[in-house]
Order: sequence, then structure tokens, then C-alpha cells
Amino acid sequence: MQKTPDLVVNDREELIYLLTEAAEFEHTVMCSYLYAQWSLKRSMDEGVTEQELEAIDHWRGLMLSVSMEEMLHLALVNNLLAAIGAAPHLSRPDFPVGAGKFPADVDFHLAPFSQTSVDHFVFLERPEEIDIEDGRGFVHESHYPRITCTDLLTPTPREYGSQGHLYHGIAQGIRRLADKLGEHALFSGHGEAQLSPDEVPLPGLFTVTNVDSAMQAIEEIVSQGEGAPAHRDDSHYARFAAIRDEFAALRAARPDFEPAFPAAVNPVLTEFTETDNVVRVNNPVARILVDLGNSVYGLMVHALAQVCAPAPLPAGLRQGLSDASSELMRLMTVIGEACVRVPICDEKPGINAGLTFALPRSFGQLVQANAAQILAERAEELAAPARELESRLPGVADRLGVVAENLRQLHRDFEQHFELVVSTPVADESSGDSGEDELPASFCELDSINQASTDEMVLDFNPKRCIHSRQCVLNAPQVFLANVEGPWLHPENDSVEHLVHVAMSCPSGAITYQRKDGGDEEPAPQINYIFIRENGPYAVGATLDIDGQPAMYRATLCRCGQSKNKPFCDNSHIGAGFEASGEPPSRESEPLTERGGALHVKPLVDGPLWISGPVEICCGTGRTVDRTESAALCRCGASQNKPFCDGSHRKIGFKSE
Repeated sequence: MQKTPDLVVNDREELIYLLTEAAEFEHTVMCSYLYAQWSLKRSMDEGVTEQELEAIDHWRGLMLSVSMEEMLHLALVNNLLAAIGAAPHLSRPDFPVGAGKFPADVDFHLAPFSQTSVDHFVFLERPEEIDIEDGRGFVHESHYPRITCTDLLTPTPREYGSQGHLYHGIAQGIRRLADKLGEHALFSGHGEAQLSPDEVPLPGLFTVTNVDSAMQAIEEIVSQGEGAPAHRDDSHYARFAAIRDEFAALRAARPDFEPAFPAAVNPVLTEFTETDNVVRVNNPVARILVDLGNSVYGLMVHALAQVCAPAPLPAGLRQGLSDASSELMRLMTVIGEACVRVPICDEKPGINAGLTFALPRSFGQLVQANAAQILAERAEELAAPARELESRLPGVADRLGVVAENLRQLHRDFEQHFELVVSTPVADESSGDSGEDELPASFCELDSINQASTDEMVLDFNPKRCIHSRQCVLNAPQVFLANVEGPWLHPENDSVEHLVHVAMSCPSGAITYQRKDGGDEEPAPQINYIFIRENGPYAVGATLDIDGQPAMYRATLCRCGQSKNKPFCDNSHIGAGFEASGEPPSRESEPLTERGGALHVKPLVDGPLWISGPVEICCGTGRTVDRTESAALCRCGASQNKPFCDGSHRKIGFKSE
């Protein structure tokens, strides 16, 4: 392999050009990996042995982790773009990728899992110093050169031999421009246009603000996969090489072993394409499935583009749009796996369909005053064909309906206020009208069976959060009357200060209060903590954001997988006989720079609890297990590495709903 020259970046436009190509590279390779992953078989009924299926499931998990890390790389590249003042770039060339879109040595196909596709993945992820051949069928017929015109002000394509080569050129360009323009001038973008771990549960994600964090982002990408040193056992290169070797061993034992469905190479849905090296989807059922999958993919990218809008957006709106994008990604998996099980056309017997990942031209950002409303409209439209395919796509239509409703709620909660800012006239101070809406009369109608008030405080009880720790009835039995009919909360029978203490002792957060006497409300915990209860739940204390629910300071979260009130504990672990130590071994960890602040808890669908924010994880006796700013905590009850997730939820078929 002939070494290509170093990439030289002379100005911001050239840097934006290279970062844009890097974003397209990451996006395109991620689609290639997903296509191959979705083609893998899932059952012994599909012509594989128990041992082979175990290997397939292992490969699926490895490929999923690589795909998620490619999503991380795409997010980091877009954060780099936003940091230097450019718009995010989520577009990419259609498959099959035509000549010239990338260097000739970089060929992208949509292909099912096979020996040649795995060889191709190893080639794509190879370190710069390793010279290997691409998989058979993944080499451009014409080894064209990309012509770089150094005499033009307009950026032109560059040659690079690997992703590591591309990113090293970007790193050199950032350093050079920081010296030329000044670091502050180069990093002129704002953080609100970047993706953060608060919104997207991707381990390793962070915002970029200066040269050091930019170099950290590039190092994360290169060392994790593209251009990683050959000795790294966890690099993408090493993972695909291990899959290749395991596949070869199983093929040697049984030469007719086929781990995947015969999905088409480069399927296309439309009648027009730049090349004839494609297979058109003509089977009526396959066309509907592929069209629906492409549309869900387009909606997912649309929502993610809105999260990255250059104009600052409210945190709640960004979080809601990100959640919608994540759910649409999960639905793509269901549809993608359904596509590869359907014949592609009558003319090609023995070949099945597959998602083509076609993006509409108009998938960019929408006018913010009605973006969520438009996305909701589209999600509702897609639910109709999904319902017609309910037998092939169980639950997808209902989940699209939930996405649509959540997006409509985002419009009501946030975007309608954007319209009011524009259209509401300034109040006439002489009339005494402040222009603010008055609170409804019912706002002060507080008392109910689980709420009582005095002149000094309001005491609230949330029965859905209670785990019956009995801190209340033991510490204030004259206030919390157990086993009575009718009113059972009597805050008039105790002092405000003592009831404040009782409320703050409730581990589940079921008891809360509001002061009416001018006293201090409950303070946020100074140190975020998670206590691991013996054979029981996680007891969490922090300024908690749990999947967009109203802010809280205390909660007990299920870790046995049996609760009917997920993510909260409902004591199901007792009846289930759940056994899990509250004293796991400690990990090596450094003291946190910040120990308090917001702690985001995102229950991943059919997966772990994703924690982002500074937190100290402690055993039941208080010993520190880990200090971290992000973690995936087991909530299926099956992990062999409790309290941390080890992927067992996939093996046992854990369902979070």
C-alpha cells in the first residue's frame, strides 16, 4: 500500500470540509455494519446448531457495540463541527456509494454477514501501519485518484489511505489553525449545538471546547477503531478479526454453515440509480417493509438533526427529541431484521431484501416553532403501514404512536411558547396588565387522600414510589396513621422541622413537602450517590432526572427486573426471591472533580439503566464501589458483574415494558 501524503489544512473552510467527509464516513460505515448485523439469524429453526447460534449471538453483540461506537464517532465529529462554528452534518451518499465520494481504497457496500463482508470490515478498521487486502468484491474497479486543487480557495477532495490518516490530518489542521487564528477564535461555536451525554446515552461522549478536548475527541475515535494500534484487544479491528477467525473455525467444522439470511448486496427501492450493480426490491411486501424502514430511518435522522440545531434550544426539548431519535433507532432494528427475511423479487430466487438507508434530500433542520409537531405528524403517518404489517412487526405501530404523542407533547410544552414570544404584544404597564397568565384557581386546591396541608407546610405522599421502608410510620406515627380508612396524613400533629427530617429520610422519595412558612425547601444532595441494597434495589440520591420525569432528589430503582412499576422498585424482588450482593468488589477510581449536580437516569428499552453525571456508587455499608460520570447498571437481574451491565439482558430476553 503506497503511503499517501499528509493532509494540509490552510483555513477553516478546508477543516469543515474534512470534518464533513469524516462525518459521512462514520455514518456510512455504521449503516454497513447495521445491515450485516441485522442479517444474522436468531434461532436454531433457521438452520444453525446450538453452538453456532451461540457464536452468532456473540457476533451480534460485538457488531452492535461497534455500531454504537460508530454512532459515538459521528456524534464527536459533529461536536467538532459545532465547536468551530459549523452546522452539524448528518447527510451521507446513497448506497451503492459511487466512485469519487471517498478515496478509491474505501469502498462501501450494503452486504449481509459473510466471510467477504467481515474481511471488508477488518480492512476498513485496519491500523495505518497494517497492509492487508480488502474483502473480495469490495474493491473499486477503477483505482481513480482524487484530484486536489491546491490553487483554489474552494476546498477539494483529499486522498487518504485509512480513517486514521484522515483524522491525523484533521488533528494537524486544528493545531495549525489554533496557532494561526487563536484558539478562542477557532472554537467560536457554542455548546448548545453539541450532543452531550445528558441527552444521548453514548459512553465516551463529551462536548468540544478547545484544542485539548478536540484532540481528545480525535484520539477517542482513532484509538477505539480506525487506526487503532494492532495490539489493542478491544479495538474495532481486533473485534472484527476475532469474528473472522471464529467464523473460519466454524466453517471448517461445517462447510455449509450459513450464519445469515441471504440479504441482497446493494438493494435499491427506486427505479433509478447511478450503477447497475444493484438488485431492485420488487416483492410487494418487501417494498412496503423497506420503504417503512427507510422512512423511520429518515425520521430518526431528522429528529437528531433537530437536537443539533445551531440555535440554542431548551434542555427539555433537546432531551425529548433525542429520546424520540433513540426509539426510532430501536424500531429500525425490528424493521431491518424483518426485511432480510422476505424475498426481494421473483427474478432473483434465493435473495432476500434489506433496508437501503435511502435519505430524502429534505431531512435537515426544520423551523423550530413547529419542528416537533411536523415530526409527530410524520411518525403518525408511518404508524398506518406498520399496523398493516403487525404480524411481521409486532408492536411497531403502537410504539410509533407513542413517539408521535411524545413529539406532540414537546410541541405543546416548548414550541408553542416560541410562537408566543413572537406574537404576544408587550404589556401596557399603565393598564396594570403584566402580560403574564394568572394561575388557575385550582392551583391551590391541594388536599387529597395522599396530601395534607397546614398553614406551615404541604405534605405529599406518592404511593407509586413507596417501598414501605416504614421510616415515616416509625418516626412520626402520629402523622402517618397506618391501616386507617379515610384521611391518614396529619401534619398538624408534629413540628415542621421534624417532618422535614422524616421526609428526607424516605429512601424512595415517596414523601415530599413544600414549606409555606418561608422555611428552606429540601436542598439538593451535595454528593450524588447510589447505594446497592442487599438482595434489593438501588437507593439513589441526587438532583435526579429520570427519563424526563419531574425532578426529584431521592428514588429507589429496580435491579431485579421484576417490578411492575419500572424503573422504580415495587418490592417485587421479595416475592421473586431475588438474590444479589449489596457488597460487590470495589473498582479503582479517582475522586470526582464535581460530586454533585444533575444526575440523569435513562432506562434503555429492554436494557440497563444508563447513568450520566457524577455519582459515587456505594455498597450497603457505605464502601465506595466506583466513582464515575457514566455507567450502565444492570436492571434485568442477570448480570454476572452486578451492579454493572454485562449484556445479559439480551441473552435472557429481558423486557422493560
